[in-house]
Amino acid sequence: MNASPSQGPEFEIHPSAAAVPAAQRAEMLVAPGFGSVFTDHMATIRWTQDVGWHDARIEPYGPITLDPAAAVFHYGQEIFEGLKAYTQADGSVAVFRPDANAARFNRSASRLAMPELPVTLFVRAIEMLVARDRAWVPTTEGHSLYLRPFMIATQTGLGVNKPSASYLFTLIASPVAGYFGAARPVTVWLSEDFSRAAQGGTGEAKCGGNYAAAFAGQQQAIDHGCDQVVWLDAAERQWVEEMGGMNLFFVYGSGAEARLVTPAATGSLLQGITRDSLLKLGPDLGIPAAEDRVSVDEWQRGCASGEITEVFSCGTAAVITPVGAVRGARAEWMVGNGEPGPVTSRLRTELVGIQNGTAPDRYGWMYTLG
Repeated sequence: MNASPSQGPEFEIHPSAAAVPAAQRAEMLVAPGFGSVFTDHMATIRWTQDVGWHDARIEPYGPITLDPAAAVFHYGQEIFEGLKAYTQADGSVAVFRPDANAARFNRSASRLAMPELPVTLFVRAIEMLVARDRAWVPTTEGHSLYLRPFMIATQTGLGVNKPSASYLFTLIASPVAGYFGAARPVTVWLSEDFSRAAQGGTGEAKCGGNYAAAFAGQQQAIDHGCDQVVWLDAAERQWVEEMGGMNLFFVYGSGAEARLVTPAATGSLLQGITRDSLLKLGPDLGIPAAEDRVSVDEWQRGCASGEITEVFSCGTAAVITPVGAVRGARAEWMVGNGEPGPVTSRLRTELVGIQNGTAPDRYGWMYTLG
């Protein structure tokens, strides 16, 4: 039986008949890597033009069957999110800012002409899946349960004159360790041959096409011995936008004079949940934070003069990761001494503390699941 329209459909539970045995699961949780191990179940909800959201299920994790002419394959109507659940100091499980991810999911849906998913239904899917697969939530320090909600267009047909009339929302979960290992400094490559996005495009949306188009630039970074690519603006190729799938922060000054600057949201970069959190957390720790434009030349000069003392990236997967060196076709330079700086380290400690329940959650960011 369906719930009220505001709440969305009730979830049917279809338990897996092939759940991973406890002993094998424990072995998998020791060193899960990132995004290669998955829990026993997934959440699915369907949408059609005539019914709306319906057929909500918790079902065994497994392949999705689609018609070869499904719109997602041909026109790329797809969006996704990424957020994490953490074991808390008291043994409960909490998710970091799921409402913010739900809101961004719907902004992405609007940009790609897809139906919005009620925030309550987005969060309910997380509650139901984590409750079913509670044993998969890591307890090891630095590990977490990565949640990947996504939505794809499922209508069959090759007409390109209007968006799909049917969609599938799916939520999967993966126990993970740190994205870059133990928050080691990364080396980045300035991409001058490729652009990630332009104003008026889909840069602010979290859609698969943005990342597919980024692989060539990321491969170029790897070919030059770098860990990640840094994207510049598409018009002038001089303003820093973001790093791979993460936002960037620049630390100007040090000690009591330290301040944070992150590239301003121009419509072509993703407004990360971690980015937004640091814009609130920094000032509360006595570190002023602002959004502004930062050019490549300013970055290089600032590091040479000592005005820019630290640079770090931030995002759900990597949390906060220091940038130690920059390379490009015309120049390369170090950031500080190439090691994590005190501001980067302090912000990471504070944010991780909130997430794992060892520091006060002054903002109500953690959503306790039980």
